[in-house]
Amino acid sequence: MKKLIASLFVFSVGFVSAQTSAFKGKDDVKFQIGANLQDGGTGIVSTLDYGLGESFSIGVQAGYLLGVKEITGIKPDFGDRFDVKARFNANLGKVLDLPSNIDIYPGLNLGLRNFGGHLGARYFFDKGFGLFTEMQFPIAKYNDKDQLFRNLNNQFAVNVGVSFDITK
Repeated sequence: MKKLIASLFVFSVGFVSAQTSAFKGKDDVKFQIGANLQDGGTGIVSTLDYGLGESFSIGVQAGYLLGVKEITGIKPDFGDRFDVKARFNANLGKVLDLPSNIDIYPGLNLGLRNFGGHLGARYFFDKGFGLFTEMQFPIAKYNDKDQLFRNLNNQFAVNVGVSFDITK
């Protein structure tokens, strides 16, 4: 797991450009990679957000649970561990008159497991590199035939990691 996370981190550093703003607006692109922490497992998560306007962005998120507990002696397969979500964010850094390197973003997401919401924050240091944290929660869970692993990727979760501004 350490090698996978380190490899993804080194790969993503190549996309960094010299930007210091947490969210600039239209055509702004943010890439985040981090750890997913939830009940019953931990994993890796990555997001890509694209600015549509001064305070709105859309994006995609992919996550995979690496450390998952067995349930009644059965391990979940790839489909139980993987999730993809489309995202919509309201970037409130400018609205709340925060410094340009800080952004707070509530939003909605529509994924393979549920319709949900999230609340996150980004803090950028120099050179387009920063940290993020995000809390996610389901609003409406989909009916799933597999009742054994239905809560994987379908519950309250916390994501923490690094954020990059890849705007050119």
